[in-house]
Amino acid sequence: MRNQVRFSSCSGVTFEIKPRADPFAITAATEDETNTSKKFWPSWNIYGNSSKMFPSSIQKSVSRASRLFCDLDNDLADVDSDEGRITLQKLEEGKNEEKDHKPIIPLASKREQPTKAARKQESRLSVILLDQGLFTVYKRLFAVFLILNITALVLAVTGNFPYARYRAAFFSIANILALTLCRSEAFLRIVFWLAVKILGRSRVSLSIKTATTSLLQSLGGIHSSCGISSVFWLIYALVLTLKVRENTSPEIIGVASAVLSLLCLFAGWTALGLLWAFVILTISYDPKTKSYRNELGSTLIKQQEFWFTAAITVLIILPWLTVRRIPVEVSSPSGHASIIKFEGGLKAGILGRISPSPFSEWHAFGIISDGKTQHMMLAGAVGDFTKSLVSNPPSHLWVRQVHFAGLPYLTNLYERILLVATGSGICVFLSFLLQPCRANMVSGHPKDKVILHDTAVFGRPNVSQMSVDAAKRWGAQVVIVTSNPEGSRDVVNACKSAGIPAFGPIWDS
Repeated sequence: MRNQVRFSSCSGVTFEIKPRADPFAITAATEDETNTSKKFWPSWNIYGNSSKMFPSSIQKSVSRASRLFCDLDNDLADVDSDEGRITLQKLEEGKNEEKDHKPIIPLASKREQPTKAARKQESRLSVILLDQGLFTVYKRLFAVFLILNITALVLAVTGNFPYARYRAAFFSIANILALTLCRSEAFLRIVFWLAVKILGRSRVSLSIKTATTSLLQSLGGIHSSCGISSVFWLIYALVLTLKVRENTSPEIIGVASAVLSLLCLFAGWTALGLLWAFVILTISYDPKTKSYRNELGSTLIKQQEFWFTAAITVLIILPWLTVRRIPVEVSSPSGHASIIKFEGGLKAGILGRISPSPFSEWHAFGIISDGKTQHMMLAGAVGDFTKSLVSNPPSHLWVRQVHFAGLPYLTNLYERILLVATGSGICVFLSFLLQPCRANMVSGHPKDKVILHDTAVFGRPNVSQMSVDAAKRWGAQVVIVTSNPEGSRDVVNACKSAGIPAFGPIWDS
């Protein structure tokens, strides 16, 4: 028997692990392999100490298909606590051993197997409102900022907050700045980096780290609340203006009404231009002479509205200043996905945006990188753009060179963490296996630690319970999951019920 390691997935695809120097090499099928299968798969070496996990790279095998699912089951006894490294199981060698292996998961009869009910396609709004609980951090942030704005607005209307009454337009602009900050990829990249740099230390308590993670992943609640509040404040400003229309100009009223309409329609760029027009017209208009001042510069720089609008403009424009058209290598391991390869290594947990055009169709994907010279994205063929990557691979794509951080980046906050992924969700975590990471350094794979779960016999595994059990054995501080809305919710709820902090995507953008 050849000295190789082999495992199978529940989708009937068998893999072999073979040496390869290039961590992002795409191996074309040989003539014999082509006759068996038209697909080929990417392979990579594991970076640094983690190379002991998979001594070689993964490529598609031409051996028979299987219905076996390989679950790497960690044992706390295998942990080197001094190094903070996870030791994973050695993958079972050879198909003869595969036949003789007895799964440790109890047999379930066909009657006991859960039937896969057809699920309706849920909108992201319905997931946020109905599927994630009543008192999520996202909803609490939304409620807090909305209540603060409504309270200030009521006080202004009743005459108990004179500053807000006479500066209602400024409060609208301030809310627009707040919502822009909560969605600025450049600003949040700095915030996430500072959070990890300052709080990612062993002496910082776990409660502070988990609270920070909850806050950073739920900033969309502030974004949504401030968006609604900005409309309320602008309506109030217009009402006050119309009451004393003799002290303003028709142009200011018209521009303010247009800005309000565009905010309600989410027409960002046009609204930004009209916001500048509104600020300049308002500051330059003299109600006494009923005319506009000629010398405007010295007056503008003294006004808060000017500086807030300037900050909004910089935050919005900054990512677009980094847009570049760069060469890429696109290959398709199957008709359902494409692999896009770029030059330059990136840190783990980073995401990026690509597009066929600089002005439309920007798509975000998780980035897989060894942190050295290259990185890549895996794009499922689910829309016109991603399908075209399979049918007509481009030689160049437009990219934003400001890459942004998301929930996976906050893995760097913790020292012991369990990552759970289903389907293509695994891509966003692969960089943590390719690069050194304080939370999940991999150093070995002891014998006899493979669980083979035959979904044809046992049905789908209970991923939620498996996650809870693995987190307890490993002593994980937190669990982070990337799956579909239902799968993420189930894992997060199961872990929290067991007293284990857990986070998953909240589908708010």
